[in-house]
Amino acid sequence: MSKFQAACVQLCGGRDVTSNFDAAEALIREAAKSGADYIQTPEQTGIMELNPKVLFSTIVAEEDDAGVKRFAALAKELGVWLHIGSLAIRLSDSEAANRAYVFSPEGGIAARYDKIHMFDVDLPSGETYRESKTYKPGGKAVTVDLPWLRLGLSICYDLRFAYLYRTLAHAGAAMLAIPAAFTKVTGEAHWHVLQRARAIETGCFVVSAAQGGHHENGRDTYGHSLIIDPWGRILAEAGTAPGVIMVEIDTALVDEARSRIPALTHDRAITLEASAGERSRRAS
Repeated sequence: MSKFQAACVQLCGGRDVTSNFDAAEALIREAAKSGADYIQTPEQTGIMELNPKVLFSTIVAEEDDAGVKRFAALAKELGVWLHIGSLAIRLSDSEAANRAYVFSPEGGIAARYDKIHMFDVDLPSGETYRESKTYKPGGKAVTVDLPWLRLGLSICYDLRFAYLYRTLAHAGAAMLAIPAAFTKVTGEAHWHVLQRARAIETGCFVVSAAQGGHHENGRDTYGHSLIIDPWGRILAEAGTAPGVIMVEIDTALVDEARSRIPALTHDRAITLEASAGERSRRAS
């Protein structure tokens, strides 16, 4: 069982949760019908909303979340590994988790992952984001064993923190999931190079389903869902519209890439030497 079919579902989510779930389910079914074994959706599959007041009037706790129930049942019905890139899950009246779910073909939750790195940025375009005002960051890296390989979980802005992916690779991950809702501005500048870098430096497959297009909340996301092999080659890429991309994953390519460049075995402990100025201050 060294080969399987992996698919990315690209969405353009809005503010209506039911409509977003319907759109996701239709494309998940399309991917499964085409033979996908593992299907991934983007970050914020349930709702694309920046206004905390509107968000908290909509989201609920995990045990009450319609998406968790619906996608668990769908995974079981279709007999696939279904990875929902993230849902907004209420933790309290003022705090939420940006949480990914991996559902097994039996309909169980095989893994949860809460996004660790919060998107708190001011972009040159004038866009401002303060994810930490709404979401509680996760504190644990997470892997999950699929029948073919070990999958390392992450979400969107995590992509910029290479140490997370090296940690996942050292924990045995051979494929990295990076579902996202990248802004158009940052996507045009950094999406491809960062995605390929994460694959190359770890010798892992990278599978990244994305939001794409103009959203009801006024935000523009980049799209371009990607599936990349361990040598950094792009195997499949979407455009900006909703749809499905799918490729065969050959796990033998992980060992091949890592044997060519065994960088994961070359890590060294590094001590930073103090500058001359710092040494002088210490001496005084």
